[in-house]
Amino acid sequence: MSDLSLIEAVKNGNYDEAEKLIKNGADVNQQGEQGWTPLNFAAGKGSLPMVRLLVENGANIFKVGRDLRTPYMIALAAGRVSVVKYLRELEDNYPGEKPPRAQRQYCKAYHLGSLRKYPAWNETRVNWKKNMGKNNDEEESLFNDEKIVFIHHDYTVTESVWHNENVIFNQPDSEWEEFCATSLKFWIPDDVDLMVPNESNA
Repeated sequence: MSDLSLIEAVKNGNYDEAEKLIKNGADVNQQGEQGWTPLNFAAGKGSLPMVRLLVENGANIFKVGRDLRTPYMIALAAGRVSVVKYLRELEDNYPGEKPPRAQRQYCKAYHLGSLRKYPAWNETRVNWKKNMGKNNDEEESLFNDEKIVFIHHDYTVTESVWHNENVIFNQPDSEWEEFCATSLKFWIPDDVDLMVPNESNA
């Protein structure tokens, strides 16, 4: 058999052939030209049975190709919900050392007046970049209750969508997070919440 026969079977969606090749000693972590393994391809195709077959026979769930994407990241980009959930559970429960999962940058807009209802609200000016052509009085006058500001994934608040720039609140704690959740209905979406489902019977 060719060195990449298992990859070809996975790409063709041929479960029986893939199972046979594995039983005959095919390398479940073989890599194609771009460094993708059979699991990378199966994750992209969205075939949960194929993904399970490979994982149960020793496929490395953290192996990346030249694009530096794990099988989980590939399934996420392809909208393969069931595969994403399965691989995420495996990653979360992996007993050994694992690469950190990148934290999604996220923010949501609110009127400043809504945030000022928090009893411990305390506005600051951290890492501030002044608006061109405006003096301090003009800039402060723009900070009325109707001003749009942004709560970020780490619960800091900024004047613009840019995280860590023009910060006006940077003292998040459990009480602030509770206020955000209950009063502002702010929550940080999960990867699955943001993906466009594209399930496949491949």
